[in-house]
Amino acid sequence: MKYMFVFANFAANSLGLPFIHPYLDSIRANFSHGANFATAGSTIRRPNTTIFRSGSNPSSPFSLDVQSGQFSQFKNRSQWAYNREGVFKELLPKGDFFSRGLYTFDIGQNDITAEDYLNMTAAQVSAALTDILDKFAVVLKEVYEQGGRSFWIHNTGPLGCLASALDPRNFTKDQFDQAGCAIPLNELAQKFNMRLNQTVVQLRKDLPLAAFTYVDVYSAKYNLFKQPEKYGFEHPLMVCCGTGGKYNFNSDARCGDFIIVNGTETIVGACKDPSTRIIWDGVHYTEAANDWVFKQIADGAFSDPPIPLRMACHKEIDPSTS
Repeated sequence: MKYMFVFANFAANSLGLPFIHPYLDSIRANFSHGANFATAGSTIRRPNTTIFRSGSNPSSPFSLDVQSGQFSQFKNRSQWAYNREGVFKELLPKGDFFSRGLYTFDIGQNDITAEDYLNMTAAQVSAALTDILDKFAVVLKEVYEQGGRSFWIHNTGPLGCLASALDPRNFTKDQFDQAGCAIPLNELAQKFNMRLNQTVVQLRKDLPLAAFTYVDVYSAKYNLFKQPEKYGFEHPLMVCCGTGGKYNFNSDARCGDFIIVNGTETIVGACKDPSTRIIWDGVHYTEAANDWVFKQIADGAFSDPPIPLRMACHKEIDPSTS
């Protein structure tokens, strides 16, 4: 859920609401307007490695099913505390907020980058995506059972445009598109997005009282890489905070790391003007790029159905089905 941290803040700001506190940062937090269960590196499926086994940055231990369990605990415990009144009434949500709130999901990218899908057969990729999205649907149904009725679901972005994935040793020249992005990785993202869209269509049938908005974040982000100058950006594939190589990215010396340059220890820092760059550290987008993407998707131009964010909690329900 990399983008969900940022999206939640931009969304709250656009709606005139306070920023939403992370669930795990609960000391003196105000959850009266909701909670953010996203963690960096989280996956839909449970990760199969740890930092002790891999020796590098592992996936988050808070996979989507764990986050769903945390949400269930939050709902039950917050209402118990809320009913005790006092300060809890100011810091926790009212009971009806859980059915009136908007449940946002941006997850799956880490699932399809954790495995070597490029070496799988078409059948193996299909089976893996089926398993991933079956687990995704299970969690959304669990949230529905907890009272959730409005869902805002992002697809995943163009993986082949991220510097962390653009190792020229992994691709031939004809596997890069006109924007300089790796075609096989973008095709993988598109396969995931197609299956995600199909999952959302089925969820609409299974849960007719819920409102599902499918948001094509992929197209919004890819527009930046195709026409960066048009939107005020430059060097679209270059990392802002990094060092070395064609894309200013080195997996062994990432943003914030200490390195030795000419015998002197220095820190891997940012470019002079991050507001003109799209990619921050090889994986994440800059604040300027995230802000641009949010403005594109917030008005419903990339949504199915094409409704703006502010209307995502509204749905006409046929009384005969309720």
